[in-house]
Amino acid sequence: PEPAPESPGSGFYQTGERTTGLAVGQLAPELAGEVDGQAQPLRDLDGEIISLESLRGGPVWLNFFASWCPPCQEETPVLRDTYAEYRDDGLELVAISVQESTAEDVAEYARTYSLEHPIGFDASGAVFDTYQGYGLPTHVFIDADGVIAHLRYGPVDRDTAAEIIEPLLEPAA
Repeated sequence: PEPAPESPGSGFYQTGERTTGLAVGQLAPELAGEVDGQAQPLRDLDGEIISLESLRGGPVWLNFFASWCPPCQEETPVLRDTYAEYRDDGLELVAISVQESTAEDVAEYARTYSLEHPIGFDASGAVFDTYQGYGLPTHVFIDADGVIAHLRYGPVDRDTAAEIIEPLLEPAA
């Protein structure tokens, strides 16, 4: 398995204690968490549940971000454009906002950047905790079988995103 980078890089905004985190090769956990003993599914900006199970069958790119995070802002056009390039090939992108004040703030951010991919509002940080995140942006690339194929802590550029995504789109041999 590919370990978390020793030094995530200058564009990584650490928000908590560094964790070992999830590992490449693990089955990705469902997009849910727990708050005060109650299950909390991830919901989009309209309040609808977003589940990993419903996205199975193609690669899924999870992007944990915050609208106030400068490196997240800088890479948002990369996510938007990369998703536009690969969505017809089966790529699913779910951006998950954490540590935000309101869903409306995140919706305004989505309008500002003309985002068309689903955006989850993880108000409690429960999903971020399930994914053992400790900073932003954090990227989790999941293969068609729901297995974590790549983890990245810090921003991605177009070339890096393409290098990660393209092999995930190739049919299994």
